Amino acid sequence: YMAKQIKKNSQKKVKKKVPKGIVHIQASFNNTIVTITNLQGEVIAWSSAGGCGFKGARKGTPFAAKTAAEVAAKQSIDQGMKEIKVLVKGPGGGRETAIRGLKESGLLIKLIRD
Repeated sequence: YMAKQIKKNSQKKVKKKVPKGIVHIQASFNNTIVTITNLQGEVIAWSSAGGCGFKGARKGTPFAAKTAAEVAAKQSIDQGMKEIKVLVKGPGGGRETAIRGLKESGLLIKLIRD
């Protein structure tokens, strides 16, 4: 009966080619969340410092933010992302470094809005 439960949700996600998108960086003192959407606001990829294996006080560090940004960027590049606009929110330490991580991943940054 376990086999029936596992088989229930087996439809594969359809990946669309998305050349342009918006990166939302939510940088709080405790964590940094990076969400990448298409221009309509539908989420394509996301990552957070906590999701990258950082725990406790380390989640709020700039390095954790950069790692989260790189992970999300990699996921979106796999779906054809090239150009991004960046919207930054919050007072956290990972604001600039998250943007730097996106740039180093090979995404072309068209706009940074605070």
